[in-house]
Amino acid sequence: MEMKAAAARVYRLLTVSFFALAAANVQASSVESMRLWAAPDHARLVFDLSAATSANVFSLQNPERLVIDLDDTQMDTDPDTLPLNDSAITSVRTGTREGGGLRVVLELNRAVEPRHFTLTPNDQYGHRLVVDLEYPGESAVENPIDPIEAMIREQEIQAQRATAQAQLPGSVAPPINEAPAEVQEAKPHPRRDIIIAVDAGHGGEDPGAIGPSGTREKDVVLEIARRLASEVNGTPGFKAVLTRDGDYYIGLRQRTALAREQKADFFVSIHADAFTSPRPQGSSVYALSQRGATSETAQWLADSENRSDLIGGVDGSLSLRDKDQVLRGVLLDLTMTATLNDSLSIGGQVLEQLARVNRLHKSRVEQAGFMVLKSPDIPSLLIEVGFISNPDEERRLRDPVHQGGLSQAIFSGLRDHFQRYPPPASLLAWQRDNQRRPSGNEYRIQSGDTLSAIAVRHGVPVNQLKQANDINGDVIRVGQVLQIPRS
Repeated sequence: MEMKAAAARVYRLLTVSFFALAAANVQASSVESMRLWAAPDHARLVFDLSAATSANVFSLQNPERLVIDLDDTQMDTDPDTLPLNDSAITSVRTGTREGGGLRVVLELNRAVEPRHFTLTPNDQYGHRLVVDLEYPGESAVENPIDPIEAMIREQEIQAQRATAQAQLPGSVAPPINEAPAEVQEAKPHPRRDIIIAVDAGHGGEDPGAIGPSGTREKDVVLEIARRLASEVNGTPGFKAVLTRDGDYYIGLRQRTALAREQKADFFVSIHADAFTSPRPQGSSVYALSQRGATSETAQWLADSENRSDLIGGVDGSLSLRDKDQVLRGVLLDLTMTATLNDSLSIGGQVLEQLARVNRLHKSRVEQAGFMVLKSPDIPSLLIEVGFISNPDEERRLRDPVHQGGLSQAIFSGLRDHFQRYPPPASLLAWQRDNQRRPSGNEYRIQSGDTLSAIAVRHGVPVNQLKQANDINGDVIRVGQVLQIPRS
């Protein structure tokens, strides 16, 4: 009898264990919270999960819907609390699908191109399912530049690359005395705006650094970026493009890609510094370093900022696959040297202006390997406006007056540089040329032109042509507009 009773107890224990294990397998994971970030060209929906799970995502039409099936998962949050404004999602329905598991249905007001991926836990979050809803045909920026402006900027870039290629070993320069087959007089000056790409760091599920009072870096830098963009747009001859104008995340490489797509003349990324000690304070300016950081602090900061993409779960790389390998390396070296020199020059002027409104943490432009600065054809800076980890600076960074002072200082440094060295097709270049040379004809340089040939064609001495256009040496650029002095 005792053996039978013991066997019965073992049987009951195994039965209970079996059903407990089965129940655990049926609901192996739960959705603890849902977060939605709406951008102009996409929306990102994040499911915070208690454990890893697999998902199947597919679209349905008539009407437009997106279905998200999560295996062995239950819903432990209220999806009705999601902020659906400014997104393609009009409502969210949930239920248990046939065979078990969770089904989430997104009712949409437009067609989307979905993609999804899972993320393992990191310092800030646990297991996540990320669902991105891309909007076909929509621009990532709210006010993309006019196609004509983009074409003008593209012509300038092509001319710069042609000049760089002409400097390669073995390149053949055009004959000095050979005039082009066709002479084309200059068209009206484009007088285009100088385009400044303003990048507010972090955003969305990446809050950046958090101050002692809970101030989030992503919020502070967005306000300063908006104020900077307003300063830029309020000045004739300049136009701002915000890489993000809301609380959503953009990958580090995508930020510079957006600037390139908008044909930006300059890229400035706004951040707020942080350290383990509350004592450090002051503003810093960083440019790209091709061979390492200029200080241990710069290297540490670059490493921490570059890890932001791990939060967003994105990656990317610069592609020059259409170029010969040797040529690719030389062209990158030439363009990086030119843009880096411009970055350092502008950075010095920005530092000088920032010193008037805030203490400087570093008195010179630091250099580090920030991923967000790695755009070889666009001069760029990363500006740490202050230490959000310092209680006093945290308070000041929340102050609208101080935010305005910082944005004005940054733009003053940029404006001073471009007033001295305006791009050839810009309004500022036209204004400078007309102030210096109120009369005379214009000629736009064509492929194959030389200064001597242009001077002979217009009946003016070469030295007089150089003097009228502030040219030292014999280097000219395709697309450059020359003032032809009256003889």
